[in-house]
Amino acid sequence: MSQTAVADSDTGLPLRELARRHGLGVAGRLPTLPEYTGKLWAYRHFIAYYANAKVTSSLGKTRLGSLWQVLTPLINAAVYYVIFGKILDTSRGIPNFVAYLCTGVFIFGFTQSVVQSGIQAISGNLGLIRALHFPRAALPLALTMVEVRNMFASIIVLMAIVLGFGEPLTLEWLLVVPIFLLQSIFNAGLAMAAARLGSKVADFKQLVPFIMRFWLYGSAVLYPVTKFQSALQDHPIALKIVEANPLLVFIDLMRHALLEEVPLASTPWVLWAEAIGWTLFVGIGGYIYFWRGEKGYGRG
Repeated sequence: MSQTAVADSDTGLPLRELARRHGLGVAGRLPTLPEYTGKLWAYRHFIAYYANAKVTSSLGKTRLGSLWQVLTPLINAAVYYVIFGKILDTSRGIPNFVAYLCTGVFIFGFTQSVVQSGIQAISGNLGLIRALHFPRAALPLALTMVEVRNMFASIIVLMAIVLGFGEPLTLEWLLVVPIFLLQSIFNAGLAMAAARLGSKVADFKQLVPFIMRFWLYGSAVLYPVTKFQSALQDHPIALKIVEANPLLVFIDLMRHALLEEVPLASTPWVLWAEAIGWTLFVGIGGYIYFWRGEKGYGRG
C-alpha cells in the first residue's frame, strides 16, 4: 500500500493531506530558497543580538576594548609602510603613498576578517546549532555584521588619515557608501561559502592564512597596481585575470573615491561593472551554496 493511501481512521483523510492541513512537513526536508529566506528574515533580530554579543565577548576583556577595531589596521598599515614604502621603496609613482597604502590595508582587512570569522561560523558553534533550531545562515551573517560594524568605524578613521595627508574633500567621497555596501554583500556571500567549507573540510581552516596572504599580494595593497601592468605586459590574458581580482576592484574603487591622481587597473566604469558582477555572483552564489548544505550542519 502506498504512503498516500494510508488514511486517518477518524477523518478518513489521507495522512499526507491531514499533515498538510495542520502545517506539518517531512522531517529534515530542505526548505525551498524562498522559504529559507523568509525564515532567515524572521530571525533578523537574533542575528543582530548575536552580532552584538560577539563584539562584547571578543573585546570586553581587553583594556582598549573597541579601539582595537581601528588600531589593528593602523598598526598593519604602519608595518607595511616601513617595509614596502621605505625599505623596499615601492611608493614610486604614488603622490600620496600613505593614504594609498592605508586604503588598501583597510579594505583588504575587511574581507580578510570576514573570511577568518566565517570559516568557523559552523564548526565553532556546534553546541548552539545542536541545541536550537534556526536557519544556520544566521551565524555567518551575524559574523559579517560584526565586521561591517568594525569597518564602519575604520572607514571614519581612514577618511581622517586621507584628509590629514592632504587629500581634498570632494563629491566623489559619496561613492564610499555604495562601494562599502557592495563589498559588504560580497563579503556576506564569501562568509557563507567559507562557513560551509569549514564545516565539511576541517583542514580548510589551516589553508585560509596562506590563501589570504596570496590574495593580499595579488590585490595591489602594498604597491602600485601599475606594477602588474609592467610585469605582465607580454601576457595580456594573465593581466586581465589579475585585474579582475574582486579585492583589487574594490580597493581601486575606494582609492578612486578618496584620492586624487591615483593609478587604476581599469577605467572607473569597468571597475564599477566588475564590482557589481562580483557582488551578485559571490553574494547570491555563496548564499545558495550555503543553503544547499543546510541539512548537514551540526551532524557527525
